[in-house]
Amino acid sequence: MEHLDDISVADLQRALDEVEGKKPTQRLMAAIAYKNGVTQTELASWYGVQRRTIYNWLNRLERESLTKAVTDEHRPGRPRKLSREQREQLQRALHEPPTDAGYDAPTWTPALTQRHLRETFDVEYSLPSCRRLMKEVGLRYRRPPRAAEGADRDEGAADDSAATRRTGRWTSR
Repeated sequence: MEHLDDISVADLQRALDEVEGKKPTQRLMAAIAYKNGVTQTELASWYGVQRRTIYNWLNRLERESLTKAVTDEHRPGRPRKLSREQREQLQRALHEPPTDAGYDAPTWTPALTQRHLRETFDVEYSLPSCRRLMKEVGLRYRRPPRAAEGADRDEGAADDSAATRRTGRWTSR
């Protein structure tokens, strides 16, 4: 065996009893199976990962303490485009009518929010990200109530015509 010569199956099983979470459990189970003769290729197939991933798990178990080796370091992810102050400023703006921010629109929309972000903070957001931001600052999309069937309808209007479709609005909760 290339890996884990200095670690016993009993040590791995004790560590397994003490860890919580799917990934740490998975890594220790893979190490126990490896110690019992299962190849890295087979383990990769079992866990749906690359063989290199199994190799890295086993190397970490040799280099670090078992509890540290099976957990991942904190990964902060991509930095936010807006600072905390800018997010607070955006929140204040979105809770006021768009006319207060200088836009000729009755309500905030993802497209208008995207424009506001570009013009005010010089950052680009996709429309789905603008929807997410709008939700995060406390807005929600409300659909209008459905009209009773046949009410306020022209005799000749088609069901899906622009005249009969009504759109919702983003509002404060």
